[in-house]
Amino acid sequence: MKRTVDDLKQYIRAGRAINKATLVVKNGKFVNVMTKEIYDANVAIYKDMVVAVGNVDDYIDDKTEIVDAKGMYITPGLIDGHIHSECSKMSITSYSKAVVPRGTTSMVSGLDEYISVSGLEGLQEVLEEMRRSPLKVFWGTPYKTPYTFPKSTVAFNITADVHRQVQKWDDCHGVWEIVREAVIEEDEDTLGAISAAMENNLPLFGCAPMARGKDLNGYLCSGVRLDHESYSHEEVVEKMRNGMHMIMRESEVTPFMLENIRAATEVNPYLTRRISYCTDDVTSSDILEHGHLDSVVRKAIKAGIEPITAVQMGTINSAEAYRLDHLIGSVSPGRLADILLVDNLEDFNVKKVIVEGKVVAEEGKLSFRLDPPERSSILKGKLKAELTAKEDFEYKVNINEGTATVLSMDVRGPFVRKRKDIELEVKNGIVQLDTSKDVAMVSVIERFGRNGNKSLAFCSGWNISKGAMASSAAPDDNNIVVMGVNAEDMSLAVNHLIKEGGGQIVVRDGEIVDYLPLPVGGIVSDIEPEEMSKREKEINASAWELGCKLEQPLMYMFFLPITAIPDYAITDVGPVDCINLTTFDPIINLKSN
Repeated sequence: MKRTVDDLKQYIRAGRAINKATLVVKNGKFVNVMTKEIYDANVAIYKDMVVAVGNVDDYIDDKTEIVDAKGMYITPGLIDGHIHSECSKMSITSYSKAVVPRGTTSMVSGLDEYISVSGLEGLQEVLEEMRRSPLKVFWGTPYKTPYTFPKSTVAFNITADVHRQVQKWDDCHGVWEIVREAVIEEDEDTLGAISAAMENNLPLFGCAPMARGKDLNGYLCSGVRLDHESYSHEEVVEKMRNGMHMIMRESEVTPFMLENIRAATEVNPYLTRRISYCTDDVTSSDILEHGHLDSVVRKAIKAGIEPITAVQMGTINSAEAYRLDHLIGSVSPGRLADILLVDNLEDFNVKKVIVEGKVVAEEGKLSFRLDPPERSSILKGKLKAELTAKEDFEYKVNINEGTATVLSMDVRGPFVRKRKDIELEVKNGIVQLDTSKDVAMVSVIERFGRNGNKSLAFCSGWNISKGAMASSAAPDDNNIVVMGVNAEDMSLAVNHLIKEGGGQIVVRDGEIVDYLPLPVGGIVSDIEPEEMSKREKEINASAWELGCKLEQPLMYMFFLPITAIPDYAITDVGPVDCINLTTFDPIINLKSN
């Protein structure tokens, strides 16, 4: 929020009612998240700023627009404290259409998936797109790219030197998602990014699942102020007792609230003042069917949190955690006029959304047309990878006939993978998959034209009995990840994504069953949220026809390259032991006939 001296004079005069309000919200119940009170009050807005709360009769003239809030509650706009919007497969434009009408007016993000596929040039295009949107994106520079250990391949590497440049940008509000492993292992680029942030007085945003005891203390000594990823309420309590802000994540993909909120409902209710919300990863279907942060507010209330406290957690708490409370998080003079009108606090149905002093949504729909920008070649085009053959997806070993005991990465929900040892037959020097044992082949193909890496490993939990599926949207590096039980189908799936510029695909018996194009960076699309939801359901249904039993088969698959998820992952450099942070050989034992 930049203000010239002349701007400041006009806003100060507006605060004194010399300049009259451009918009006034009248007759509502005012929810004061700063003082935890609800009372009758009106709100005066001048241009994009709140200038008065209370009796605002002196602020009105015949040019002032009046919004009648009779029978409704006036709250601040909701803030998503940590979100990879790219995982929704919707562009910033499409994502805004989905979440703003449901009350989310700001989000904090690293936009890291865009950086991984298009570098700083692509990021600048996305930041410009963001400025055209009613959804405010407070960007934190990713602590480094790639996030993976060992380092996988991406289009652009963020290093300490890059941080010294981009932390000076007006768009930069901190350092995003500093993972515990990078701090504890004393990674030079990570520590360089932290050092630069200290010089620039920028906050450090954390990611420290299962950090406890001495590891937590060491992590906190780096200066990280908040964390969005805890697996138990005991972990939440320990982190908060040691001074952290807690960003509690909840969505269909990341359902952690019921466990984490126990820190407040069972241990210490005062903790709620430093707990806020994030969704981390969401699908379009989840947003359209259940809501976004409005749904999280309702869930918190249902879990035993007082309604006004639940609203605080979605607004001022997040703003304070990210040091943004001078801009957003409350309806107060001097703050941006991001305001919701809701029917009541318990149900929290958002009826009207005001962003920076303008009504932008009513009854679940944007009230104006929002078109995506023209996309440059930086964010569109054929993927830079060589076409594959079926031989690329056959696991070859140094015996001709016999058996192989393999380590298969067994999925236990989207965020846990455990070891499963499976004995498979070897024929003609190739390990044979056995669908009766729930084992499939998985591969990651480097797609930025940097080295041509191809990895190969085994996975379980999908129960695929035929065909293959693949995705070029696959955080953290967004190389192509493909899974299947038929090498020819795997090759066909990958080659189609390369030629078409990315997307998600399901192949069976040599035929493309379904293909969802993701033409923007190979990771997102500009289609409407409703269309994305429809296509998302259709392609999941196609994956279920392969025999898969998982609720979100493609999303579970595209999380496989995330090396921060225990205990196993796979990137273009190979299968990864996420505990020891090394690649491993999935062949445990070979036995010749």
